Amino acid sequence: MDNSIRIDTEYITLGQFLKAAELIQSGGMAKWFLSEYEVFVNGEQDQRRGRKLRSGDVIDIPSFGQFTVL
Repeated sequence: MDNSIRIDTEYITLGQFLKAAELIQSGGMAKWFLSEYEVFVNGEQDQRRGRKLRSGDVIDIPSFGQFTVL
């Protein structure tokens, strides 16, 4: 499953991405989600909700799918 998340700014944070991808319902859930699930950004595991995601980044969350920032 491949999903694309479009952004109209230079970047979004990993926490904002999780909400945009409808994986969480509120920004406050980001810390919990990142502590419960492995999240890989461009092949590297990352748990920082403030991680900046830019166009072209690939986010892989096992059991949820792979997402691309456009």
